[in-house]
Amino acid sequence: MTWTQLTDPMGNLGLAALTAALPVLFLFAAMAGLRLKGYVAGLLTVSLAVVIASTAFAMPVRYALQSTLYGALYGLLPIGWIVVTAVFLYNITSRTGQFEIIKNSIASVTEDRRLQALLIASSFGAFIEGAAGFGTPVAITSAMLVGLGFNPIYAAGICLVANTAPVAFGGVGLPVITAGAVSGLDAMAVSQMAGRQLSLISLLEPFLLVLIMSGRQGIRETWPAALVSALSYASMQFFSSNYLNPMLPSIVSSLFSIICQVVFLRFWKPKKIWRFKDDPAPAPSVRSCSWGEILKAWSPFIILTVLITEWGLKQVKPVLDLVSVKIVFSGLHNLIIAEGRPVAVIYNLNWLSAVGTAILITAVLSAVLLKVSPLQFVKIFWDTLKALRFALLTIASVLGFAYVANWSGMTVTLGRAFTVSGKAFPFLSAFLGWLGVFVTGSDTSSNALFCNMQKVTAEYMGINPVLTVATNATGGVAGKMISLQSLVVGTSSTGLAGREGELFRFTLPYSLLITFLVAIVALVQAYLFPWMIPAANAASTATPGAAGGGMTILLVTSLAVTVFGIFICRIKSNKQEK
Repeated sequence: MTWTQLTDPMGNLGLAALTAALPVLFLFAAMAGLRLKGYVAGLLTVSLAVVIASTAFAMPVRYALQSTLYGALYGLLPIGWIVVTAVFLYNITSRTGQFEIIKNSIASVTEDRRLQALLIASSFGAFIEGAAGFGTPVAITSAMLVGLGFNPIYAAGICLVANTAPVAFGGVGLPVITAGAVSGLDAMAVSQMAGRQLSLISLLEPFLLVLIMSGRQGIRETWPAALVSALSYASMQFFSSNYLNPMLPSIVSSLFSIICQVVFLRFWKPKKIWRFKDDPAPAPSVRSCSWGEILKAWSPFIILTVLITEWGLKQVKPVLDLVSVKIVFSGLHNLIIAEGRPVAVIYNLNWLSAVGTAILITAVLSAVLLKVSPLQFVKIFWDTLKALRFALLTIASVLGFAYVANWSGMTVTLGRAFTVSGKAFPFLSAFLGWLGVFVTGSDTSSNALFCNMQKVTAEYMGINPVLTVATNATGGVAGKMISLQSLVVGTSSTGLAGREGELFRFTLPYSLLITFLVAIVALVQAYLFPWMIPAANAASTATPGAAGGGMTILLVTSLAVTVFGIFICRIKSNKQEK
């Protein structure tokens, strides 16, 4: 028996939109006001959504429950599978002591606190965000900075501010992949649009960090290093998001940026080493490591980068997709009529082509390389599952809510209501994403909640939906630094437990500033530079030839920037000596 989706069941769009918004409002209240745990808030929210869908929107109860089940399954695979395997790989490197070597290899490059912040909080934090995400980068980098002698409040605050531009591509591209899945848009198109917005923010971030720490004088003293950091990261972020795939930008951009900065700092040093007023002197010592040790420690992530690149190639993915299972939800398939068309409900269990499988293979190869015994391997995996069990439940419940909201017509109703914002909607899109991450603590969850609504609203208004869907993800990155979960991670990692309010006040101005910049960029791209917005299906534009040419241009440009900076600094140094 078919059922036709209702978008204005009450004959009053405002009242219908308010009713459709109740689960979202409840989730906000549960997280920000009642401070319920994420999985509890998620389960209550999806339960409320099922009730509203089956009553106010007249969706048959069995359809609402099956829609929730479909979303929960998608939340577990491929999304939850990425989370588990990414954290598992990190845990292998941590348990074997390799992560300490990675940290020491970065911390030993310079003693200047500002440059350490650029390397650790910004570049290395972006690497961890790309490989694992879910609060891991702030926990690790803030603890590293405190260990090096940083003021704890600055360590936590700087790491939170730095953890912005990488977030949309964090957890091996999970937020962008989710945005594409929920909205029905090609994930590569969303990746390209996000890269064309965030690369502009990435150019500003290193200078913002230095400004926070040491003011305008600090920028004058360190601008060559900040410029190398900004250009190397932003250029690679733009390239990888547009010509590789959504899984790699944060990983390869951070690695490239670290390499460029390390090379540059071999030849250039600031005139004076800057420290905090209450800094210990001398700085805590860092154990030096041999090149062999460093290569071994970084090898799991080198393998990860190679495998994920292969998994994303157009020539490889169709072959991997041959090993899959299609599950037709016979009680739901083609029985929901949305916008005059039946909705196909087929769950593709593409376990081999899933990104999480590539990460698992990386973990197996890394375990062999790092001499992890089979028993220890199984124990680390089990410990990872136990640690993430509630996070997986949260992801499943949020995706379950997203799908029941989409298929019941609740999302379409909200989208139609948002058309009252008129031409300002691209600007509003950024703040919707920001609000979603502020409440849920996750860009992935925010995208699951809002991206289909962003798409629907854009289509009603004649705006390319790729722009608004991507802007939900890019606007959301600035909400990460003020979300309760991130604040708790920051304070607990730096011995500041109970001082979340102080950290919130530290980060709030920068959160609003970055969101405002993203909103302005989206508005300009919508109406002044619409050619910057890719087509809804952009996978075909990421051709191997374009990638090769783009990589050549990128490497030459970045090398030229680094060499030019070294040359200028050498001239200044010679003049001072004379």
